[in-house]
Amino acid sequence: MFSFKNKVVWLTGASSGIGEALTYELSKRGARLLISSRRKEELEKVKGNCDASVQSNIKILPLDLAAADTLKLSVQAAIQAFGHVDVLINNGGISQRSLATETSLEVDRRIMEVNYFGTIGLTKYLLPHLLQRKGGNIAVISSLTGKFGTPYRSGYAAAKHALHGFFDSLRAELWKDNIKVTLIAPGFIQTTISVSALTGDGTQLNKMDDAQQNGMPVKKAAKQIADAIAKEKNEVYIGGKETLGIHIKRFFPGYFSKMIRKAKVR
Repeated sequence: MFSFKNKVVWLTGASSGIGEALTYELSKRGARLLISSRRKEELEKVKGNCDASVQSNIKILPLDLAAADTLKLSVQAAIQAFGHVDVLINNGGISQRSLATETSLEVDRRIMEVNYFGTIGLTKYLLPHLLQRKGGNIAVISSLTGKFGTPYRSGYAAAKHALHGFFDSLRAELWKDNIKVTLIAPGFIQTTISVSALTGDGTQLNKMDDAQQNGMPVKKAAKQIADAIAKEKNEVYIGGKETLGIHIKRFFPGYFSKMIRKAKVR
């Protein structure tokens, strides 16, 4: 298990939810943080909420994962911020709340562009730096829907499944280069992710899900995520009883298929 103290950690999606909570958790652990999201003013608030004694160790880098042509420059800026990067935590993304039959293809493409292509784009552009330094850690905040699909999440589940495929392969390729890959699959966590989730026509849901509201406290989730990265776990599942779905699907696929139809996921 490594210590985050003095490690340079680049965290995307840091302006709210799990990313915001991770910022607070990792700042307490002594990490030097580079926090990114589209909203610079929100990142400033998150930095301001951290203890004054650690704010000099936090830098801000606005970033839009959907702007593919800017990602290479963002990686260069990230490396320059502290001189190097030790840990990349790919947390940025958008969610979905709509039936597949009611979801435009443009929405599916947008979700895939942000959640999948944006994530692997940053990772690929950073890899030469990590290889040159002969090591590093890459973490990906996926979802339980990266292991099994549910109603109202078709595009989101597809993007998260894609992340698992890519980063499982990447881990198998880079183990000899001392680059560790941790996939983290949260279930229901108390964040506002459902509020900004896309509906079938691309507009935001603007409503909190009951399941999200009653999920694991985000502070607790952030601590478990930080521990999993520090322990260099391959894959972890975080949440409540919903995490049992992974095991039910594996051992009782027929039962799971019927169960998921009625799952309360909104």
